[in-house]
Formats: sequence, C-alpha cells, structure tokens
Amino acid sequence: MGRYDPLSKRVSFKRSLIQNVLFKRKMLFLLHETREMIEKLTSIKHRFEEIEQLIVQPDAMSDMKMYAKLNQEYRALEKIVVKADAWFLAHENLKNTKNLLSTEKDEEFRALAKVEIDVLEPQIDRLDEALKILLIPQDPDDNKNVILEIRAGTGGDEASLFAGDLFKMYRQFSDDQKWKLEPISFSEGTAGGFKEIICTIEGNEVYGKLKFESGAHRVQRVPSTESQGRVHTSAATVAVLPEVEDVDIDLNMGDIRKDTFRASGAGGQHINKTESAVRLTHFPSGTVVECQDGRSQHANYDKAMKVLRSRIYEKELKKHNDKISSERKTMVGSGDRSDKIRTYNFPQGRVTDHRIGHTVYNLPNILAGDIQDFIDRLRIAENSERLKDEA
Repeated sequence: MGRYDPLSKRVSFKRSLIQNVLFKRKMLFLLHETREMIEKLTSIKHRFEEIEQLIVQPDAMSDMKMYAKLNQEYRALEKIVVKADAWFLAHENLKNTKNLLSTEKDEEFRALAKVEIDVLEPQIDRLDEALKILLIPQDPDDNKNVILEIRAGTGGDEASLFAGDLFKMYRQFSDDQKWKLEPISFSEGTAGGFKEIICTIEGNEVYGKLKFESGAHRVQRVPSTESQGRVHTSAATVAVLPEVEDVDIDLNMGDIRKDTFRASGAGGQHINKTESAVRLTHFPSGTVVECQDGRSQHANYDKAMKVLRSRIYEKELKKHNDKISSERKTMVGSGDRSDKIRTYNFPQGRVTDHRIGHTVYNLPNILAGDIQDFIDRLRIAENSERLKDEA
C-alpha cells in the first residue's frame, strides 16, 4: 500500500478548487458575453426594422441627404441581421436539444440529440466570430464608388510602362467583379503605358475592396532597353479615393475657378478645335483638376467636379486616418501614397505585400487581375486591428 501523504492531498484538493473556480468564472464570462451579444443584436434588429419604416416615408424620399444616409445604414445593418437571425435560431435549437437530452429516456433519441449538439456548437462558434467582425463599426465609405489615380514614379519610361501594367491589372479585376471602369483623363508615356491615368470605378463595395491598394507599388525587372540584362527598380503610385457627392461634402462654388482650353492629343477634329477641356482650381486647398476625355465641356466639367470633391474629401479622411493610425503599431489602412506597400519582382516571379509580410510566386496571375487573396488578407488584418481597438 502507498504511504498516506497529507500534503499531497491538500495540494490536490487546492488544485481541484482552483480549477472549479476558474471554470465558474469562465462560464460567468461566457454568460455575460452572450447577454451582451443578445442586447446588441436585439438593438440592431429594432433599428433595422425602424429604418425599414422610415425609408419609405415621404419625408425621407423628399430629402436626398436623409434618404442616402438611411439607405446606406439599411444595407450595412442587413448583413448583421441575416447573421443575427441565424445566431438566434442556432441558440434556440441548441437550448431545445439540450432540454430534450436531459429528459429523454430513449437511447436512440438521445444519440440523435448528441449529434445535433455536436453540429450546433461549432456552428454557433463560427457565427460568434462572424458577428464580432460585422459588429465592428463599418467604414461608411466602403460601399462607395471610387476615383482611381495611377501615376508613374521614379524610373522614367519603365515607370510609365509599369503604371500601364497596374491599370490593366485593376481593369481586369474590375471586370471580374462586374464593376464599371471608365477613364476620366490620361497622359501616355513616350514608350507606352501612362505617365498618369485617372478613372472612375462604379459597382458594389468598390472602395471597401480597393482602399488598401493606395500607396507606392515597386517593380523590379529588366527593361527592354537594357542591353546588359541588369534589373532596374521603378515605381508607380496608386490613389483610391471614395467618390463623394454633394450630400457628403459642402463646397463653396465661389472658391472654385473654372478654366477651359483645347484638349491635346489624339481625338479627332472636334476634340482639338473646341475648348471642351476643363480645369478646376480650388483656392482654399490648392487642388487643381483637369479633364479632357469627354467630347463636351459639360461632360468634362461633371467629371472634374467628381475628382475635385473626392480629392478634398481624401485630405480630410487622411487627417482622420493619421490620428487613428498613430495609436496603432501597424499601418494596414493608412492609404499614404508615400508608403511602399507592394513589390513586383519579375526575375523571381514574386509579389510581396510589405504591410502583412505576404509573398506569392504567381506574378503573371496577379498582373492579370488575380488580387483577391491580397485584398482578403488585408481586410482580415485591418479587422484584427479594429477588434483590438474595440477591446
């Protein structure tokens, strides 16, 4: 027989007591967390139902600013409500199944109930995680269309060619997303590509998917003019601006000067003989916008105003983002054009996103518009940051 050890018994009892206390604390925490989730989701469902009623009222229909805000809030809450309904249903089914298990004597029914519980508990865990992400306050600009600006940086002709490659990449990605991409203005490079190209992209959640593309994109490859096969490094900058309307930003038209001039470059007799090109200068911010792509002065003016509004809005947005990002260790969502965000290395067929340290070796596919994986990983990284902020 083993020798009786009172110290060992006391240690074992104390360990058991601690484990019991920790278990109770964990259960209380989970219960508190579930109650908080129920309160949040119930409040959201009530607000969603309220907006459903408000959005069809004559007052909302007559006030475009109010209607736009209600419609935007409705679309954002709808995603949460769909998941919330699934979450409530899963919890109700789990509660009923556990009650059945505690009272049912038939072993066959008990076995079925246990299988149902094994299915429901992981389902609830997945819904919990999905709802935590959805309950992070959404960027109000995510559902907006964008102004996409691509400019050749350091590297001369090679930078212009790379800017052209980036434009083709975003054009193909837009096609895959069923978005509408329309150039506003462009300046071609002497050897091809673009010194600068500005376009609009319209569709579902365009800014939410493309906002992380803002920044400096670097390319490493052997230029066609390089006789000794040396790898050169060039760059192009990308800016993704949320497209804003009159309801989003107030502009004093007295602060804007409009100039017209003849469009340059190819385009036929009409575009070169009439003063259809438009230049807008916003004095308070020093912002200058030109547009000469359209055939009429009116069309160019409308396009130029879109770009002007978006650039002024971006400046205010950047101030806001800088204030937030200064409190973070990472800068996934800074959108600063001076940040080197991605490198495209042709000799190795490699693409690296420096913000998340993610590298792939399928450069041709990336330049053919296959950038969804990068976008998904960047959004996950941003959501992780925001979850930490919420905590």
